[in-house]
This record gives sequence, structure tokens and C-alpha cells, in this order.
Amino acid sequence: MEYIPLIGTAIVIHLLAMLSPGPNFIMAVRNSLTYSRKTGVFTAVGFGLGLIVHVFYCIAGLGIVIAKSILLFNIIKFLGATYLIYLGIQSLCFKKSFVALNDQKHQHDISPLKAIRIGFLTNVLNPKSTLFFLSLFTFVIGPEVPLNIQLLICGIMVLNVMIWFSLVAVFFSQKRIQRVFFKFQKVFSRIFGGILVAIGLKIIFADN
Repeated sequence: MEYIPLIGTAIVIHLLAMLSPGPNFIMAVRNSLTYSRKTGVFTAVGFGLGLIVHVFYCIAGLGIVIAKSILLFNIIKFLGATYLIYLGIQSLCFKKSFVALNDQKHQHDISPLKAIRIGFLTNVLNPKSTLFFLSLFTFVIGPEVPLNIQLLICGIMVLNVMIWFSLVAVFFSQKRIQRVFFKFQKVFSRIFGGILVAIGLKIIFADN
């Protein structure tokens, strides 16, 4: 019972961070509209698996090593930025690949595994996520908190991420929204691509 306030505080902080637009949100919307609802949901699963990695190295104490090593942190930063820029360029070079709406099928949908991989890498290679979870486990949760409580918090955050971004996928894959997207598919793809490239460039040139 004594850890209930701590669990609540950690979850609320994570929810606020999760709801703020960032690479995960852009990627969830992009995959849901560009491919399918299923792909959007599997992308959300990838986000959750990526979160497990962040939590693992924070619990193991590796987060402090990453934060204190300028070289290691910059490697993660540039890998993440390069990956986002790569996906952004893919969207900018978009070629129309969908059949008519009444067919309700995508000619070039991606596999669940690829969708999970996109979500996983987007989350894991996001340096802001690294700093967020390091701060959360240093200043809010703390190393003195029992491991079972830390794992409980981790489990709740993973579920929250998967549920929230699955809801995003469901919302943006509705027929009315997709109808608008299909009509201006090239424009939206270029907008998503531009945002991803901009986020990647911002990460590269941001101060540590």
C-alpha cells in the first residue's frame, strides 16, 4: 500500500509524456493511414516492446552509463535521428499504392513483424525516451524501490502505450478519415515525411 502513491505518480507522468505528440504518435498515425488498422496496432505493440528496453537498462543501472557517456549517448541519438529521417524520406518519395476504397484492401500492406520492428526501433532509438526514463527512474521511482514494484510500473506503462496507440490506430483507420486521406494521400504522406525528417534533424542538432 505504501507504494500506491508512487505508482500513481509515475503512471501519470508517463501518460502525460505519452499523450504529447512525438515520433511515436507520428509513426502510429502514418502506419495506420498509409497501411491499415492492423499495421497501426502492431506498430503500437512495437512501441511497448521498445519501452521494455528503456525500463530494463534503467533498472539495471545502464541508463546512468548512457547519460554520462557523451559518445554512447550521441551514437544512440544519431542512430535514432537517422532512422526517423530514413522513414521520412520514404514517405516523401511516396508512390500511390492503394486500390479503391470499396475494396478495403491494401496492395502493399506490410507484415505484422515489420510493423512491430518499425514501432520498436522508433521507440528504442528515440534519445528523448532515453532521457525521460532515466529521469523517471532516477528522480521519481529511485533505485531503493523494490524490483517487483518497478516491474509492476513497467507492466502498466507497456499496457498503456499499447492501448493508447492502438486506439490511435483505430481512430485514424476509420473509413471517413481514410476517405479523406486517400483523396489527398500524396499530400499527407509528404507532410508525415517532412515531420519525421524535421524531428530527426532537430534531434541531430539539439544540445545534449
